[in-house]
Amino acid sequence: MSKKMSRRKFLKVVAGSGVLGFGVMATGCKGESPGGKGWIPDQYQGKGDFPVNLKGRVAISKCNASIERDDEKCILCGQCVEACKNVMGVYGNYPLPLKDEVACVGCGQCAMWCPSGAITEKRNIKEVLAALDDDDKYVVVQTAPATKVSLGEEFGMPPGTSVGLKMAGALKEAGFDAVFDTCFAADLTIMEEASEFVHRLTKKKDEIPHLTSCCPGWVKYCEYFYPELMHNLSTCKSPQNMMGATIKSYYAQKKGIDPAKIVNVSIMPCTAKKYEVKRKELQVDEHKDMDYSLTTRELAVLLKHKGIDLNTVAEQDYDSVLGESTGAGRIFGATGGVTEAAVRTAYYLATGTNPPADLLEWKPVRGMTALKEATATIPGVGTVNIAVCHGLNNVRKVLDGIKANGSKWQFLEFMACPGGCIGGGGQPKSAVASQSDLKLKRIEAIYKEDTGAAKRCSHDNAEIQAIYKEFFGKPLSEKAEKYLHTTFVNRHNRLFD
Repeated sequence: MSKKMSRRKFLKVVAGSGVLGFGVMATGCKGESPGGKGWIPDQYQGKGDFPVNLKGRVAISKCNASIERDDEKCILCGQCVEACKNVMGVYGNYPLPLKDEVACVGCGQCAMWCPSGAITEKRNIKEVLAALDDDDKYVVVQTAPATKVSLGEEFGMPPGTSVGLKMAGALKEAGFDAVFDTCFAADLTIMEEASEFVHRLTKKKDEIPHLTSCCPGWVKYCEYFYPELMHNLSTCKSPQNMMGATIKSYYAQKKGIDPAKIVNVSIMPCTAKKYEVKRKELQVDEHKDMDYSLTTRELAVLLKHKGIDLNTVAEQDYDSVLGESTGAGRIFGATGGVTEAAVRTAYYLATGTNPPADLLEWKPVRGMTALKEATATIPGVGTVNIAVCHGLNNVRKVLDGIKANGSKWQFLEFMACPGGCIGGGGQPKSAVASQSDLKLKRIEAIYKEDTGAAKRCSHDNAEIQAIYKEFFGKPLSEKAEKYLHTTFVNRHNRLFD
């Protein structure tokens, strides 16, 4: 029996065959980028070091919790290197040979750029299906704001179609015992983070500038490359994990459910959330905040496996107790959304009144500009200088400037992926030629949900008010610190001597 030759090995053989190899690769290309014009954001155009256009690839550890690669599908096109180096600022920014681990922040942008589908998320669909089939488990799911404006693309809907209530209906039909909105947890995050920011501004100025912490890819990047700034990170858990910890404490207590029987699942636009689920720091009383995180793409596979079509499924409301959300919670999915939501509530905490109209439509922090700057005047606090940055290679430039010259900003929002969560590594791969147009459609849908919301500030959420009254007491309380805040790990010496 002949042995099967992998595509990668074949390409290596072709590469070594000189002119013949080049002819095989060039035939039919006519100058177009490998993989065509489709969803690949950019391409190498120059010839590499090989006799043909083979560019190599990034290293992916077998124990990587976020992504994996099928070597037989890898065509050595170098797109993963392009994404990791020039978009995310990881590849090439650590010494070789590798020291203790393979550097990866889990963002999954390499998976988005991979034209052959060789790199994918580390899939957890089977585990979730097994939990749904286990009568002894109480399986809870939460959906992130960015997934609501992208899941429809996997079912033939136009980019930016808002499908939140259809998603809730589909998840209930799939057998989940409770379906919650991560936007509730985004409101909860804002209550803690805005309180923390005001506290730092007035009482702990050594922790200014305040750096957001809801993006796990950015957090791990900081731990790797800028550990000296870890004390500036907000100690708030991400909305995913705030929700997970709250479900296994407040919700379990309220419903009389043993936390050990709860399986927490999230639907996220992000592959780095899979790594975040496994962080040892993110558990309380020996209960992991979260058990599994599925990407938007994985949810589409799960629903199709169960024969559920998002086009025809009935809309349903999210479950109560942890289901209400405001417009502020919904804009978390776009770059600048966390900042805008935080400033709305910081204004309220400082003044006792809701912010003026211009802070409810805060244009300077919106859009796809790599670095956005703004100022907000908050009575009793003063003028706050703010920066919003997305794409970790852009973040690197900002942080290097801060290290060299200090920070002119008091609040900085960092998101690993271009566009924020709407451009996450777990989002649908689109045939739309311009990725920027696609992201703008998703962002437009998110802000439309905000402007159409009855409540637009996190502190106005009635279920948020109830959970503080019944369980947490107040933001930054001892109980809130226990369940809603975390610590970080200096990973610098795993890459550097």
